[in-house]
Amino acid sequence: MMKKIMTVDDSPTVRQMVGMTLREAGYEVIEAVDGVDALRRLETESIGMLITDLNMPRLDGVGLIRAVRDNPANRFIPIIMLTTESHEKKKQDGKAAGASGWIVKPFKPEQLLGVVRMVMI
Repeated sequence: MMKKIMTVDDSPTVRQMVGMTLREAGYEVIEAVDGVDALRRLETESIGMLITDLNMPRLDGVGLIRAVRDNPANRFIPIIMLTTESHEKKKQDGKAAGASGWIVKPFKPEQLLGVVRMVMI
């Protein structure tokens, strides 16, 4: 099992909180500031999971998920949306793009880790 997770969020605070939670649980974490940065990093990094925000500059979470799913090498990695959005339409958009799960911010560390453990390949 690959324990490397990429987190994508334009908020440094959220990246720090998510990264700390995952690192303390034994995961290796790669951070990206938006979808464009994440795709660039995925050119040279293999990951076991992606956790992404929805609303970001340059390339949002749904666009990122679509781009990741278009690459056969990343087609089956779990992708979790971690966002303040809770509207059903937004969730449907994420699921249609290929999201494996959805967590609404603010999150509790144990909630995040529970989802990660449940869907991590």
